[in-house]
Formats: sequence, C-alpha cells, structure tokens
Amino acid sequence: MSLSSPDPDSDAVDDPAAAVLADAAVMLAPMVRWLLGHGVPLGALTRTLKQVYLDEGRRELERRGQRVTDSALSVLTGVHRKDVRQMPTELPGRPALAPTPAAMLFTRWITDLSCRDAEGRARTRLPRQGRAPSFESLAREVCSDVHPRTLLEELQRLGLVRAEGEEVLRLSDRFVLPGRDPAAAQAMAVNVADHLAAAVHNLGCDRPGQRLLEQSVFAEGLSPQAGAELGVLARAIWAEALERMVHEAEQRLDRDRDAAASAEAAPVARMRFGVYYFTDMEDADDDNDAGRARPRR
Repeated sequence: MSLSSPDPDSDAVDDPAAAVLADAAVMLAPMVRWLLGHGVPLGALTRTLKQVYLDEGRRELERRGQRVTDSALSVLTGVHRKDVRQMPTELPGRPALAPTPAAMLFTRWITDLSCRDAEGRARTRLPRQGRAPSFESLAREVCSDVHPRTLLEELQRLGLVRAEGEEVLRLSDRFVLPGRDPAAAQAMAVNVADHLAAAVHNLGCDRPGQRLLEQSVFAEGLSPQAGAELGVLARAIWAEALERMVHEAEQRLDRDRDAAASAEAAPVARMRFGVYYFTDMEDADDDNDAGRARPRR
C-alpha cells in the first residue's frame, strides 16, 4: 500500500513537454471514454479544447501582467490568429460552481444535529411542515428564494425522498444524482475541475506550506470482495468527514458573517472538499502479479 501524490521534485526528463502530454493522456482517457459514450467526435472536442486554450491563455497573460492581444494569445497557445479573432472571448455554458438548493437541503438533513434521533442517527422521516426539525424548516434555512414545495418536488424527481402524507421519507443517505441527469455531469465537471486545480497548483508550488490537500491511498493485488468491502469503508469514512466539515464550515460562515456586518467588504473565498473511491480489475497482462502483490508504504 502506498500514499500517492504528485511529486514536483521528481527527476527531470529529456522532453518535459512530451512527459506532460503523456500524463495528460492518462487523465484524458476516462473523459474520452465518457465523450465517446455520448457520441462526441474528436472534431467537437478539438473545437472546445481550442476555446479552453484561449480562455486559459488570457488568464495566464493577465497573471503575467502582459497585454492580452490576438498575437500574444496565438504565440502562447499555438492557436492561429484567425481562430483567435473568430472565437468568442469566453467558453459559454460553464456549470455553476455552487451546489444547488436541493443538494444543500439534503446535506443539511443528513448532517444537522436537530435532525438526529435519540441514538444520534440522521432521521429518515421528517414532518413535511411546521417548526424545526421539519422539511419545510430545512428548506427555508438553506434557501429563502425557492419554495419548499419546489425543493421537495426536485428531490422526489431525483429519487432521493418521497412524500408520504404529512411526512417526507429520505430514501438515500447520499446525495447521488441519476447518471443520465444533466446535473450529474455538471457536478462531475466542477468536482473533477477543482480536484485537478488543486493538483496543478501543487505542481507549480515551491513552498510545501502553501500546497493544497491532494492525496490518495493505492493498493493492488486485492480480491474483488476486498475491493467492494473497502468501498463500503470509504463511504463510512466520507459520512463522518462530511458531517464534520459541514459543521466546521457553518461555524466559520456564521463568524465571518458577523464580522462582515461591522467591517468593510472583504474578499470572498470558496472551497470544495471531497472524497472519491475507485476499484477495478487489473489487466491480465499487467506486470504486477496479484499472487505476489503486497501492500507497500
């Protein structure tokens, strides 16, 4: 078993650009598999990638304090000046970075202490209306702009809750969107984007104290049963981490809100904290022999 994270101090290779592209190919493979499954051809991806290059090129020039001109963008990105002029200045249709009101309500339900039973577990049933703890009170706490009935209908559409008379039954302990729901792809996009942003930040950061958390644990030679069992453990660990992080974040939001009321406007930050777990069968022709594989650290 080993702890895994990018090592910016690893030995340099003869062709850094080729090494970067090889690493990028590893990251792109799952995305290309997803695009192929949705009938997206290479040409469409190339057009989108060209626009992403221009968007990030503009940000890079601004970061360097340089003028953002067609020529500068063309030199930096390799995109022809004609394409630079013809393409829009920003990629349209980017998904929102913030969670939806429905996701916020569901998260509050499974983490709020007022929604616990006598044994400390999140209640699976809440009164539909009335004072806290109720579905209506949670809805009004997380979003005053959307009616509780609308949030209930959205969570029912997602298959996460069911209205039963004067109660609302929670059908899941995790906010998981159906795979074909467009919002699921948008959630994947922002989650993976922030994960990559943390990793890329670390590769360019020379000060260990300023690196962001981006770690993983890897083990090979596992049986399928062991892989499934560790997946169950990962979900349990995430449930504990989610509850604590939500609690700590809410405390800091309340503190900062009180401080902002008596001070001038200050910069506003955002954060994303997440966990993933992946298990798969090793290729039969891998050099690693499952019969001799041992956890390593």
